[in-house]
Amino acid sequence: MRRRGRGIACMWYPIGFTVSANPSAATVKVNEDGTATLLTGTVETGQGSLTVLGQIAAEALGIATEDVHVVSADTDATPMDTGAIASRTTYVTGNAVKLAGERARAILFEAAAPMLGVKPEQLEARDRKIQVRGFPQRSVAIGEAARHALVGKGEPPIGTASFNPPTVAMDPETGQGKPFATYVYATQIAEVEVDDETGEVEVLRIVAAHDCGTPINPMLVEGQVEGGIAMGIGFALQEEILFDDDGRQINPNLTNYIMPTSLDMPEIEVDIVPSHDPTGPFGAKGVGEPTSVPTAAAIANAIYDAVGVRLTALPMTAERVLAAIKAKRAAQPQQLR
Repeated sequence: MRRRGRGIACMWYPIGFTVSANPSAATVKVNEDGTATLLTGTVETGQGSLTVLGQIAAEALGIATEDVHVVSADTDATPMDTGAIASRTTYVTGNAVKLAGERARAILFEAAAPMLGVKPEQLEARDRKIQVRGFPQRSVAIGEAARHALVGKGEPPIGTASFNPPTVAMDPETGQGKPFATYVYATQIAEVEVDDETGEVEVLRIVAAHDCGTPINPMLVEGQVEGGIAMGIGFALQEEILFDDDGRQINPNLTNYIMPTSLDMPEIEVDIVPSHDPTGPFGAKGVGEPTSVPTAAAIANAIYDAVGVRLTALPMTAERVLAAIKAKRAAQPQQLR
């Protein structure tokens, strides 16, 4: 008989460690055609970080994301970045990009102020223009201001900045301190169907609510959550490294190391819970690794709800689920019949 159950799991996850230095740097150069070049050491591993960093630079400069050319991961040319670890890229590198963009913008303001007959602090950058705050009709194009900064003032509009979350050493005796700069939160609910005669588990639906601060790119956040759930399903039900008695891995390829495919994906509903972190770039925190943290726990709780057995080892394969069901039946013969 196929039995259906639901399970819930909640989590919190740290963003950007602070127990040791964790810096990122960035350079933003505004070109005479009104575009910008962003130099960052960040590595794009498919999570969309370069898109988000380009958006942050564009927002700081008042231009469109497509106007920003991102040069990344070339250590001969780009500034230092600690790495795509600890779900830190949007938070730490994003802050460095924002600061670099603001410094380049300040040079543009200094160049544009005499052109518009105002003080730099009276200006704002919006819609590819530098304009007088409250009087958008008085404006100069970003590219024109960049040319004037270069030719008229002799100061190219280039901003370089770094960001490091305040380092707080742990107390060596108590272990207390502040190991991370900020935290994100999430809840996932899984609905599963369990065949109590074979132990097979099918994940039917997962609803995921995630707080990542202010989402810079909501579509990328949703994609990250869906990808994390896919990994979490593999972690929960399929993926296992097997070894022989001599310690050699016996499933070192994708023929017998089983991973979920698109055909294994359930219906997924993503709810982005908006919040604002004042220490993050435009209120953002992060969303990478946290997306897969609650998935396995939610599925395990759903299995328990369906057939009343608690699995404590991963993956929860059909063999393990069936063995738990049989053990429960042996201990309580009248149950599950």
